[in-house]
Amino acid sequence: MDQIIADLSALRELMSHHGLFSTGMLLILGYFLGKLAGKVRLPEITGYIIAGIILGDSLLGIVHHRMSESLRIVTDVALGLIALTIGGEFSFSKLKRMGSEVVIITVAQIGLTFLSVSLALWVFRLPLPFAMMLGAIATATAPAATVAVVQSLRAHGPFIDRLYGVVALDDAGAVIIFGVVFAVVSSILGADSAAAAAELAGQGASAHSAVGGFGMVWGAFKEIFLSILMGGFAGWVIHKLSHKRTHTGELMIISLGWIFVLTAMSIAFHLSPLLSNMAAGMVLINMSPRNHRIFRNLEPLTPPIYALFFAIAGTELNPSILAQKEILLLGGVFIGARAIGKVAGVWGGSILARSQTNIRKYLGYCMLPQAGVAIGLVLMIQASPLVAALGPEQKSIIFMMVNIILLSVFFNELTGPPISKWAITNALDMEVS
Repeated sequence: MDQIIADLSALRELMSHHGLFSTGMLLILGYFLGKLAGKVRLPEITGYIIAGIILGDSLLGIVHHRMSESLRIVTDVALGLIALTIGGEFSFSKLKRMGSEVVIITVAQIGLTFLSVSLALWVFRLPLPFAMMLGAIATATAPAATVAVVQSLRAHGPFIDRLYGVVALDDAGAVIIFGVVFAVVSSILGADSAAAAAELAGQGASAHSAVGGFGMVWGAFKEIFLSILMGGFAGWVIHKLSHKRTHTGELMIISLGWIFVLTAMSIAFHLSPLLSNMAAGMVLINMSPRNHRIFRNLEPLTPPIYALFFAIAGTELNPSILAQKEILLLGGVFIGARAIGKVAGVWGGSILARSQTNIRKYLGYCMLPQAGVAIGLVLMIQASPLVAALGPEQKSIIFMMVNIILLSVFFNELTGPPISKWAITNALDMEVS
């Protein structure tokens, strides 16, 4: 028996160094656990994450941390596709139909969620730059969970129309505020790193004072502007190359090629791949209605990429860390402050927009589910070049942020759909009466 165990361990060690084997195992186990999660009314991504936990260093050790780093290209591709899809929701005609009410509610709940989470975590002694990044991530909502509840209830009416409108704009708004916050925070942390290096070199922090102040703000806005400009140009190029082509294969090759190039160039030039891909999607959808086919052609590629994306996220989660008091405390603060920000933000925005009573009372509870975009954003932080320049203590905070988000996603995906169902049912009852 001991020999069999030893042989299996040797085989595991041998195969764990092959990227294709790791990728295949993540996909296969993720598929089966995703199906199992669906059977017990949990989102499939829960199964993918659990597959990553099982195969990662914390349990079986089949996918080592160094191997998950080599699979980081999957994260980049998935984030590019997510951002492009969200950008495709920024159709000017759709925004016009939604009207100012939906925009006011969305902006209010995003703003208040960001402030409440950032301040709450800062009060609990998380450094402000990291608290701000988590505050920006907290603004993202999982539209799939809410839409599934609406479809199961076969619900219609003014409340549902506004719910769909806010959900459609929410993740796009979350990506925008994250892009702005991440650019500003990167400048702050970069300035801190430069000042620390200067002190070690005996130059003094004053030699780098130009990094702060106006230079820091200008650097942040320059990154945002250039990201959008590059993405807009890529969207225009994709439109020009694809508008006379009808073959699905040609459209997919052109689209993927430019998404890969745009994402790589954004990373290489220290721009935001999220903002650039979102800008590309927005330009595509507004240049021609025919460009809807580009998004439709990319849809068949997303299931395996997203499954692998979330499974890789699971390999980053160490269950033992979740037992640490600090993770549980900050995770609880994050979950609670986010819920307050979402519900109170929708309520305040509804008052400003003069919405109906049922929208004020119940729409905020439909914004609690949280999933893919939140995980994608925190993984983007972890994979960014900024992290390499940070000190050990700051890197440990980044790792802790990943676990806080994963804890929040699991909790909110478990409790969010039942709460949404309760809110929608009550809102529709008020609408009928």
